[in-house]
Amino acid sequence: MAWIVLIIAGLMEMAWALLLKQTQGFTQVGPTIGFIITLSLSMGLLGYALRTLPVGTAYAVWTGIGAAGTAIVGMIWLGEPRDALKLISLAMLIGGIIGLRISAGE
Repeated sequence: MAWIVLIIAGLMEMAWALLLKQTQGFTQVGPTIGFIITLSLSMGLLGYALRTLPVGTAYAVWTGIGAAGTAIVGMIWLGEPRDALKLISLAMLIGGIIGLRISAGE
């Protein structure tokens, strides 16, 4: 269960990172409220997952999901550049997240 909660926390991290850009320096009310909600959910869920998961592994997976997910969304929907090095780096990051999950033995 903790792993599912951690994955959802990582997805919330991705959401708040994307919303942060949309706040335009916290001048847009809707995105700012969305940012605060998703940030709070992300932190709360991470805290819950840390009750049973090792902090190093959980934090790395949480940030990895957020970083990889945000980069992928940026490339697919926001028109950010896609080059070979970026795609290879993302594949390595995702591989690292999977490796951490496997090595946790839970």
